Amino acid sequence: MKHIRSIITLGCLAAMAATSGAQGFRSGSGITDIMRAGPRLGPSAPRAVAPPAAAPVQRAAEYIVALVNSEPITNTEVQTRVTRLVKENAEAARYPRDELTRLVLDRLILERAQLQLAKESGIKVDEVAIDQAELTVARQNEISLVELRRRVAAEGIALADFRNDLRDQLLLTRLRDREVESKVKISDTEADEYLRDQRNTVVKDTALLNLNLAQVLVALPETATDAQVATAQKKAQGLADRARAGEDFAKLVRENSDSPDRANGGAIGMRSADRYPPLFVDAVQSTAVNGIAGPVRSSAGFHVLKVLAKAQVGSLDATITQTQVRHILLLNDPKRTTAQAVAQLAEFQRRLQAGTADFAGLARDNSQDRSAKEGGDLGWSSPGQFVPEFEEAMDRLAPGQVSDPVVSRFGVHLIQVVARRDFKLSHPEQREAARAALREQKGSEAYNTWAQEVRARAYIEYRDPPQS
Repeated sequence: MKHIRSIITLGCLAAMAATSGAQGFRSGSGITDIMRAGPRLGPSAPRAVAPPAAAPVQRAAEYIVALVNSEPITNTEVQTRVTRLVKENAEAARYPRDELTRLVLDRLILERAQLQLAKESGIKVDEVAIDQAELTVARQNEISLVELRRRVAAEGIALADFRNDLRDQLLLTRLRDREVESKVKISDTEADEYLRDQRNTVVKDTALLNLNLAQVLVALPETATDAQVATAQKKAQGLADRARAGEDFAKLVRENSDSPDRANGGAIGMRSADRYPPLFVDAVQSTAVNGIAGPVRSSAGFHVLKVLAKAQVGSLDATITQTQVRHILLLNDPKRTTAQAVAQLAEFQRRLQAGTADFAGLARDNSQDRSAKEGGDLGWSSPGQFVPEFEEAMDRLAPGQVSDPVVSRFGVHLIQVVARRDFKLSHPEQREAARAALREQKGSEAYNTWAQEVRARAYIEYRDPPQS
């Protein structure tokens, strides 16, 4: 059976616009990032989701291998993580078992020390935020919440363990945002030099390659039979052939796609290539604008892709898809629980849908954000500008639509998309894109330094070495 790989990111967080209550990020890659435990929430795109834990090993192998400030790490925890990595990642599988075990133990020690710091710092994640994280994982895998939980159970993982892992990863992300990412600064000179280096060179940094893709998804169930796979592949191939023959792609999407973005003609929006699944980027690598790629297979099914636009940041024709958005924000407040804030915004949503209230008026009267006086207007935003939970909800909205209440690290939002446009980047805006890419690089370096400092302050005691 395919595995669920959840999607909470421990990657670098970019700065947000001054008036909004949100920040964006991109994630890293490689074996060290893979071993940052846990689920990862990121850009909306079909991908597999790695369970936070596998079935426990035999109790006879259970003993303490290390203490972190008197909190134990057991052999079971280490071997569970090693088994998961070997099972799901070809790169990890090539490591000698003893070396991989050592790396995993080091990663668990880092995580445990950071989680302890997060709790000591008063960083909290409530049940409503975990509920939303579950829903986001399900949506990004294009399955229902019921199906997500079924798959988690099929992997031998208790729902409580899965949710606890979500909680830990949210805590780690919020701690990193506060302690590391918000302190990384990039000067105009550094950004301009980076842009100059990128011009007239082959784009290797996907953060500086912008793509706008549209997709038709022919979905497959997790337990698809060979016959179902063959039928879906045949349908997807037929749709790809029709698109290549010149049929209206948006019409094919509306009539055939199983993806939630079908209302927008399947268009995902102009964004940096590293915010698309690597599967998509690889598929369209040599595809010209208006060309068709696929079908390509993912855990969600078969995808037929159309390249709507392709541009390099730093080139004269670099463009992105911008969204004009507004929101109502209720801040985290000791006197009002998250559940109460969600209920209040849900009531606003019902009034808006019934036509008995005006979004701008509700924002001016209720939003606890500097944008309130502007009716909640955040202006035209670029991809990666907001925190992922905000942006993921925004990207699923068509112009005029209002979201369900969205929980972020800042509070609870009600979001309305006003309009979208393809926008040619000016030099200052290209500089901001370069600044974001550099911020990710520096953020990764700063994180490694900070993580080692956190570890150095912790009391670490090694016991018996882990054994499989």
